[in-house]
Amino acid sequence: MEVLQLDVSGRPQSWISAKEAAVIYASDGVAWTLGDTFYVLRGGYQRTGLQSRIEVHPIIAVKGSVPSRAWRQTPALSNPKLFARDRGICAYCGHRFKFEDLTREHIVPTSRGGHDTWMNCITACRPCNGHKGNRMPEEAHLSLMYLPYVPSLHEDMILRGRRILADQMEFLLASVPRHSRLHG
Repeated sequence: MEVLQLDVSGRPQSWISAKEAAVIYASDGVAWTLGDTFYVLRGGYQRTGLQSRIEVHPIIAVKGSVPSRAWRQTPALSNPKLFARDRGICAYCGHRFKFEDLTREHIVPTSRGGHDTWMNCITACRPCNGHKGNRMPEEAHLSLMYLPYVPSLHEDMILRGRRILADQMEFLLASVPRHSRLHG
């Protein structure tokens, strides 16, 4: 399991391992935490006979961390995140597919000036993508079943495909816009 690292204002920065989080705990770098302890690291024994231990929470805010610049940037586009955003549903036929049976479809083909961006890319099954080819959707007599959108940073953290604990998911979904397909 991974820890969701936040800046002090509560904006997601990255996913880190429990051991990386333990280093932040040990250096007194944790400003605040959320969720119940999910991982305990045990160290050596002190002179008193007590064993040192660090309890790691699923969400930690790091002291002195600068608010994430990623907050103001568009998340990187990748096929797994695109397919997750679109919930594995072909934008043309509306059927759900396994991710390996899907393709990244450019609404305006790149050969016709379209860009490889969140707003120009949708998920399509191979037959629909092949039928559309190098044409605009209306030229291929296809219409979109849903519209593309740019995921927020909170959505992007979910779309990265990690195993997300309930506390982490609740925290992230609280800031995901209502129009997101992740609520559906």
